Amino acid sequence: MSATTADSWSSSAAEPKAPTGRRGHRDKPQKWGSPFTYFVALLFIGACVAPVIYIVLGGFRTNSQITTNPAALPQPWVFSNYAAVLRSVTFWGEFANSVIVALASTVGTVILGLMVSFVIARYDFKLKGAMYSLFAAGLMFPLVIAITPLYIVVKDLGLLDNLFGVIIPQIAFGLPMTVIILVPFLKAIPNELEEAAAIDGASRLGFFVRMVIPLSLPGVVTVGILGFVNSWNNYVLPLYILNSQANFTLPLGVQAFSSQYSVDTAKVLAFTSLAMLPALIFFSVFEKRIVGGLTGAVKG
Repeated sequence: MSATTADSWSSSAAEPKAPTGRRGHRDKPQKWGSPFTYFVALLFIGACVAPVIYIVLGGFRTNSQITTNPAALPQPWVFSNYAAVLRSVTFWGEFANSVIVALASTVGTVILGLMVSFVIARYDFKLKGAMYSLFAAGLMFPLVIAITPLYIVVKDLGLLDNLFGVIIPQIAFGLPMTVIILVPFLKAIPNELEEAAAIDGASRLGFFVRMVIPLSLPGVVTVGILGFVNSWNNYVLPLYILNSQANFTLPLGVQAFSSQYSVDTAKVLAFTSLAMLPALIFFSVFEKRIVGGLTGAVKG
């Protein structure tokens, strides 16, 4: 073999080959979309974020600043509005009521929804499809439509001006969304796992606790987050059920506070900011889990 041939063989062996197939296609930089698409997306983002920013910054201003130049930044920054709200016993009482209602509603919705979804997804029985369709139809009937008959039922149960009068209906109206999201997760669990658990001596309840709940955790977290945020922001149901300010949740507290301090716009904006802050933080922290859970439900 000649020296030229050997040199060419060694150089070709030393040079890395260009990636081929799917891997090479993935390494290519993705093309940007249409500028018009990004412009429209920015408009929607601005329309959603701008009111929140205005409310938060408005709490750091005085009434004269808001009247003189509503769109300007605080100059100077005023912290007394937020400090006055945080020192208010009424605010913390309403905050505690919102936490109790949101946590109880979320836990009840997740537990009951997980059990119902397990039965629909893993068992064959008559009217199974009708039961699933009934929960799916529940998504088309929001709470506002049924508020009058719901008020009569709560009144007959003696739960008016009681936090349980808000918690129980919120659990009932949260079940349709929970079942629709969780059923695909539970259907995706292989039957072989259940058979292997039965061979190992696990009961159906043991399989449910040890296998089903951990495997469906992304969906459980998703429905829990959505249920918590919806309960925290619920205004119509507490408005009809709760009468005394000692039982008010924060959405009702904002309305009562804005009526009491209607001339003090800056303080009202500060109260509103603090009332919506927990839900915003909670949703922002778990946003990726929500997307992942809904993606898994669609794939299932």
